[in-house]
Amino acid sequence: MGVLFAVRGVVTIQHWMQGNRSVSMGSLGMMDAILVDRCALYFFYLFLTATAISILISVRYMKTEHENHGEYYALMLLSVVGMMCMAAGFDIVLIFIGLELMAISTYVLVGFLRRDRRSNEAALKYLLLGAFSSGIFVYGLSLLYGLTDSTNLGDIGKRLAMILAKDPHNPIAIVALLTTATGLLFKIAAVPFHQWAPDAYEGAPTCITGFMSVAVKAAGWAMLLRVMGATYPTYPNVVLGLAAMRPIYVPLFVFVSIATMTGANFAALTQTNTKRLLAYSSIAHVGYMLLGLIAGTSTQLSPDGVKGILIYLLVYTFMNLGAFGVITSLRHRNVIGDELDDLNGLYSRAPVEAVLMLIFLLSLAGIPPLAGFWGKYFIFLSLIETGHYALASLGVLYSVFGLYYYLKMANAMFMGQSEERGLLPVSWTMRAALAVTAFATLFIGIMPDRFINFVNWSLVIAQNPVARLVH
Repeated sequence: MGVLFAVRGVVTIQHWMQGNRSVSMGSLGMMDAILVDRCALYFFYLFLTATAISILISVRYMKTEHENHGEYYALMLLSVVGMMCMAAGFDIVLIFIGLELMAISTYVLVGFLRRDRRSNEAALKYLLLGAFSSGIFVYGLSLLYGLTDSTNLGDIGKRLAMILAKDPHNPIAIVALLTTATGLLFKIAAVPFHQWAPDAYEGAPTCITGFMSVAVKAAGWAMLLRVMGATYPTYPNVVLGLAAMRPIYVPLFVFVSIATMTGANFAALTQTNTKRLLAYSSIAHVGYMLLGLIAGTSTQLSPDGVKGILIYLLVYTFMNLGAFGVITSLRHRNVIGDELDDLNGLYSRAPVEAVLMLIFLLSLAGIPPLAGFWGKYFIFLSLIETGHYALASLGVLYSVFGLYYYLKMANAMFMGQSEERGLLPVSWTMRAALAVTAFATLFIGIMPDRFINFVNWSLVIAQNPVARLVH
């Protein structure tokens, strides 16, 4: 809400020109530091939805851990304010401030189980690696400022384009790109900058692990798309951020995407801890989404590529939070609930939760007619339309690997023998969260048109108002 109040009294941004017609992109505020456009609003809705579901998942879990304090929910909301600054930031200083607000809140949340050594260790590792990556990121931003004499993404994009027109291999620009990209790739946990994710996911409270895997990752993607100038793929005359350096960063992202899909999928095959398994699964999904940034020509990004990323983030929010919700529900009495063996015989103790977990896992694997299918569909479609057949084939191949370790979890639920007897106690808040995520996973998968229209609207691909989604 802080961002929304900050832009009261905003002035309408001057119309950016595409050919002979003008298009209103959004509204600038706070001395042109914030741009509240359709894409930013899309991410706002995503952050708030993920946070609301995470809070429902958290209530019973934090009571069981005897850590149900008001500061926990305050930190979650503070992190959301940081995410909103990352998504709406039009100035690299504000984007960095939003990043640090989100990161510091998340560091504390990861170590919120004060009496749990794993939680403390995970928070410390996350803090050290996060501070290191933030240092690299801000160094890249400082180089961009020194090169372009501006912190505004619009000015940076225009001046970078002029500099690269004279010197396509400007060394300072290339170093700035590499350091900035390193910080961004760390925040979305792409290989080889993913080392923090499995440890942080395993040690954090399970409800926070789910929150990090969707909301924090979506914020990282919002920042990456904004800094890379990828939020306006349909307007070739609009140059924002590092969009002018696309011919240089596309080969880098090709390598990182392949490495991410390969490393994460093979690592997930051997995991026995469900949180670590889903952590590597989350990293693998980053590899698929990076393919969306690659789709297009060497100089122009494919609209379907960015659309695929936004749809992927939407469906991933529901299906991954649902999966972590079921794992969180396993925590009761002296049962930690995050080992694969804890899923054994879940169908006999909680048949509804077991069936829902199967739906979430199949959706994560991209099986139609579930929501996860549409995320992969638009990513692969954009690759095929732009002639990246090898990358599309590789993505489909690694999706099969994902199906294997997801079915390994399903096998434990339906075929394994549980050492516990009696029904699994599940709170009403957890049931509400699982009901919402399951309904969204099924509804988006079966009737995706409204959500696809929403994404088109957010990218200014379609001019239909958002109210159309309500009626």
